[in-house]
Amino acid sequence: MTDYKEMTRAELEAQSAALEKEFARYKEMGLKLDMSRGKPSPEQLDLSMGMLDVLKSTDSMILENGMDARNYGQLEGIPEARRLFAEVMGIDEDEVFIGGNSSLNMMYDAVSRAMVFGFPGGEKPWGQQKKIRFLCPVPGYDRHFGICEVFGIQMINVPMTPEGPDMTLVESWVNNDETVKGIWCVPQYSNPDGTTYSDETVRRFANLKPAAGDFRIFWDNAYAVHHLTDDHPKLLNLMDECKKAGTEDMVIMFCSTSKISFSGAGVAAIGCSKRNMDQLKQKVAMQTISFDKLNQLRHVRFFKDLPGIEEHMLRHRALLAPRFQTVLDTFHRELDGCGIAAWTEPKGGYFISVDVMDGCAARVIALCKEAGVTLTGAGCAFPYHKDPRDRNIRIAPSYPSVEELSKAAEIFTVCCKLAAVEKLLQEA
Repeated sequence: MTDYKEMTRAELEAQSAALEKEFARYKEMGLKLDMSRGKPSPEQLDLSMGMLDVLKSTDSMILENGMDARNYGQLEGIPEARRLFAEVMGIDEDEVFIGGNSSLNMMYDAVSRAMVFGFPGGEKPWGQQKKIRFLCPVPGYDRHFGICEVFGIQMINVPMTPEGPDMTLVESWVNNDETVKGIWCVPQYSNPDGTTYSDETVRRFANLKPAAGDFRIFWDNAYAVHHLTDDHPKLLNLMDECKKAGTEDMVIMFCSTSKISFSGAGVAAIGCSKRNMDQLKQKVAMQTISFDKLNQLRHVRFFKDLPGIEEHMLRHRALLAPRFQTVLDTFHRELDGCGIAAWTEPKGGYFISVDVMDGCAARVIALCKEAGVTLTGAGCAFPYHKDPRDRNIRIAPSYPSVEELSKAAEIFTVCCKLAAVEKLLQEA
């Protein structure tokens, strides 16, 4: 395929006419396809339906410690669930706190508590300090950035590399600026690039020397078991490395079953040091007597242990992998050699990250919408929704069927080409 940037003006005009004709044909189909968010498909949700039948009698609701799961108690979560999530996060059982259905909710609450009460090691609550800043690896997860916006926390972009965030920049900020209180991390199959942090990156995180005593790494391991291939990377355990360095208070881990069981009715958990755990339990004790223990118990009885979760995730993979491959095959067929787009080929997670020509992302998304394909808005993977190069687009292949994805990916490639030709003709 010819590189668009090497075409003459006449060739670009001819290509534009052909693309406009193809685009008009897609518009006439009246399609309604959605690749905007990483929602599990109905088929994926069906995989966990057996969970709803595991608690059938009073006896089945009695915990291993003799407590009735239907009653009050066990603020930090039932022992069985804490043990299961300890396996998932690779930490000790007493370092696990089980919450409600959403890790995002637990992240929001963690920031909120820091604003009101502070973290151990800080002189006063974040909300009483003049300036609070967070480091934000980009492209990244829009809802992380949204939490900062809600609380008025200034965000600083940190570029992602194939190894994870640019750690030289992270170290420079964290070790020298006491206003930097946190960093958002999706260390396994990062959203949206699909990057898994290298061992060296994890070790450098563990050995940070923050200028702020209340600095925290928000370690959102949302895709810890969400592999798409047999040859998947293994993430070094941050808590283990922090213990070696004596910095375990610095990390707060998050995970959930939102994309393992039911995305709207899963179980979420925090992993943290004893010092952080003591404060967490003290503050949450006045918020609730206990979270949903029946839901915790359903999950434990259904999955049993980490091998049970891993076996379950192979069934997810059987549904997800063909969807990802359909999109990637279309990209290769339609865009290879055009010189107008680059994309990731992740080994896990929920997204494909596409970089189109600079200045074209918003236009591609608008064209797709005209043709009936909904994508997440331009700039969503950057703080304040401002992509400085207007080029990154997040693709979520999980929800549509393979047939729908094939059509949506074709439309996307046409829109990429059309936006690129428009841009090149303007510049010419």
